[in-house]
Amino acid sequence: MNYAPLQGIKVVDFTSVQSGPSCTQLLAWLGADVIKIERPGTGDATRKELQFDPDEPSYYFLQLNSDKKSLALDAATPDGHEILTKLIQGCDIFIENLHPGAMDKLGFSWEEVHKLNPRCIYGSIKGFPVASQYASLKAYEPIAQVTAAAASTTGWWEGDNAVPTQSGAALGDSNTGMHMTIGLLAALMQREHTGEGVYVYQSMHNACLNLCRIKTRDQLTLDRIGYLTQFPQYPDGKFGDFVPRSGNTEGSGVLGWTYKCKGWETDPNAYVYVIFQRGAKDFELACKAFGFEDWLTNPDFNTAAARDRHKEQILARVQQWCIDKDKYEVTAALSKAGVPVGPVLSTKEIMDDPHNYDGNTLVKINQGGKIGEFVTVGVPFTMSNYQPTYGPCPTLGGNTDEVLAALGYTAEQIASFKANGTTAPLPKA
Repeated sequence: MNYAPLQGIKVVDFTSVQSGPSCTQLLAWLGADVIKIERPGTGDATRKELQFDPDEPSYYFLQLNSDKKSLALDAATPDGHEILTKLIQGCDIFIENLHPGAMDKLGFSWEEVHKLNPRCIYGSIKGFPVASQYASLKAYEPIAQVTAAAASTTGWWEGDNAVPTQSGAALGDSNTGMHMTIGLLAALMQREHTGEGVYVYQSMHNACLNLCRIKTRDQLTLDRIGYLTQFPQYPDGKFGDFVPRSGNTEGSGVLGWTYKCKGWETDPNAYVYVIFQRGAKDFELACKAFGFEDWLTNPDFNTAAARDRHKEQILARVQQWCIDKDKYEVTAALSKAGVPVGPVLSTKEIMDDPHNYDGNTLVKINQGGKIGEFVTVGVPFTMSNYQPTYGPCPTLGGNTDEVLAALGYTAEQIASFKANGTTAPLPKA
């Protein structure tokens, strides 16, 4: 059985760039019928961002818009307003990520949409919570990170490069889309009981802050006792009144760090991450794997609290052990003893690994034409009775006639929409 969990769910996607499209793409992969609204002539901004070919959509667009239908539509025209109204009246989910007030100006606020279709779930992605003092800021990925403690707690705590650092992971964009997906699915379940759609509001800030939960934990501890034992600044460094940056420390209380391996001089990713767990038995197994049995009787190292106080000596000795082995040798040797360890993998290594093409982790999509096959990240979870299929992205407005015909418009009306600028750009004067 391969039953799509969102089969029969209709989604009107009024989003662009990354936070919204990452959500609606997941909905499409789970079986929903997603109609993506795009501005006639230009479409989603990512179509032409970071292109590898000026005549083709970018990988940025391709990786976020698979299996959707594209409707070219200017919702500000009278005909466009009517068309969007009809789409909303027949959909289960309407989702947008325009700047605050834009949907109200178009006449499609939550209140208006709820009147049009009381069963419709309205998803809205914005930069900040409504009550935030920063609600008026134009939010991009880094703005969400710097205002949600991600940047202030990421990076090095000393030296010339001790600056707040944004994560390479899209904490403010794709992460927001995943959070919105959770909200929409919850709303669908709720509707099964109430029969009514609700308004789901997701801010980029809150999605980012949710992933910084342990940093708020650290702030509570810091406020209580004035120091954080798991941080590299402990025990000799000074703590201020906020959670500092901590380099590559693991962060949860175990002693984790990134170590150079053979070849690091020329390979910036020739590193491995190793963790010493706090339990006595786990520490014993690790010491035997390293050949550091003398630590088992040394009071500077044979308890977790002692190791917190002597981090520098531990890091230095492990580094010396790793430096003449490549990251895969280190991983193989330590993992046999149950030591938490993993090689630092580059994007190239990940995308070249055939094990990742398991139907979900990484997937290959055949776009056809000059683009051919491209790789993207698939549905991040697996279901025992459902395997997604991954189809191509739509051309700009490629499904316009199909969607309009399904709404009951005649060929003559569809032609008139193209002529009056509703579904195609007007000729330049």
